[in-house]
Amino acid sequence: MKTTVTELPESRVRVEAEVPPEEVERQLAKTARQLGREMRIPGFRKGKVPPPVVIKRIGREAVLDETVRDAIGRWYADAIGEAKIAPVGDPNLDLGDLPAAGEPLTFTVEIGVRPTAELGEYKGVEVGRREPQASDEAVQAEIEQLRERAARLETVERAAAKGDFVVMDFTGSIDGEEFDGGAGRDQMIELGSGRLIPGFEEQLEGVTAGEERTITVTFPDDYGADHLSGKEAQFAIVVSEVKERQLPELDDDFAIDQAGFDSLDELREDIRAKLLQADERQVEQAYREAVLDAVVQGAKVDVPETLVDARARELWERMLHSLSHQGISREAYLQIAGGGREESELLEEAKPDAERALRREAVIAAIIEAEGIETADGDVLDALQESAAREGVAPEKLRQRLEQSGRLDDLREDLAARRAIDLLVEHATPISVEQAEARGKLWTPEKDSEQPAGDQQLWTPGD
Repeated sequence: MKTTVTELPESRVRVEAEVPPEEVERQLAKTARQLGREMRIPGFRKGKVPPPVVIKRIGREAVLDETVRDAIGRWYADAIGEAKIAPVGDPNLDLGDLPAAGEPLTFTVEIGVRPTAELGEYKGVEVGRREPQASDEAVQAEIEQLRERAARLETVERAAAKGDFVVMDFTGSIDGEEFDGGAGRDQMIELGSGRLIPGFEEQLEGVTAGEERTITVTFPDDYGADHLSGKEAQFAIVVSEVKERQLPELDDDFAIDQAGFDSLDELREDIRAKLLQADERQVEQAYREAVLDAVVQGAKVDVPETLVDARARELWERMLHSLSHQGISREAYLQIAGGGREESELLEEAKPDAERALRREAVIAAIIEAEGIETADGDVLDALQESAAREGVAPEKLRQRLEQSGRLDDLREDLAARRAIDLLVEHATPISVEQAEARGKLWTPEKDSEQPAGDQQLWTPGD
């Protein structure tokens, strides 16, 4: 595919693409074969109508129009790849006239692209890095979670309190009429869990086994059942048991029973080691991001607002696409996580993350170019080793699968980006968090423009 790239203002480009005539004809024949499978033409068996006959019967323009609809997405991706650009946001695609036989198909794409970065000093940056830790409080919290999971419920002969479990029968009614789903038998609920209608659990505090009680609650306006939303209901309760959660004693027997250790001290040390290992990973990830952000801060990157808007929309749509695979619709997400806010408000909130991502990507791309970082086939196969082992296939076969699906280049770019960040981290100098915070408060000439007139300090190179 032949492409011509023209740079436009605000990090946009125009890509003029030309699909070769032979590719157009190949896709045209493919479409005709697909259409022919459903056609009945005298002299030919169903599904065996040759493409030329289909084209003649339907008309070249109609078949070509269907061909373009099917193939334009792939041709667009090929054009972007051939033009070697990193697109941001949705494209504006202008399709030229349908070509005659033997002529190429042309189309034009205008789209935002990743901004370019003018690098500052990117080797030797000093960045705060804290020491990994596993505090006594964190270890104890893990042990308490183990105790909670090992707790038993024991029947008690006393009034129920918050944290207890109540076993009961109940019947709900509205205006004296029982409603569907409002009755239950031998139901056990935890007081204070907040899982039931507001006010339900609170009115059960103080009940005892054998007691009958009527409580009144109001269903929330946004309750899942429309026939109950906002309605006041009465529940006739009959309590059969009150149960108390009893935690196991925290001793060596607990360590043996719950984790197979000989003593409680051994259990504590094992938990501490695992917490420390997990925190080391978090510290390393935070340090890598801090190094990258320090390099980004020293670079010059022009990020137009239109590009930020486009990336924010990309991040939003990508998240919704992921949620759709979990059965969560756009409307459901807005209701649950959005707190009733409009989509436009959530997009506005995503802008800082979108701009940060664009700046990082621009700097990483500049470092890859400056350092001549390339991803060899061996690097790709090494990166696929773990995934290939999980799937029980050879790394080479997995590489071929990625290539066929058009995802191999994405993997190469990810590996190159990882190597670029590795390089930054390798040459960076870690300092204490206290030093980093202190330096952040120091005044330097470049901060002069950020201070209001009258608040400026005197500064000399020796300060």
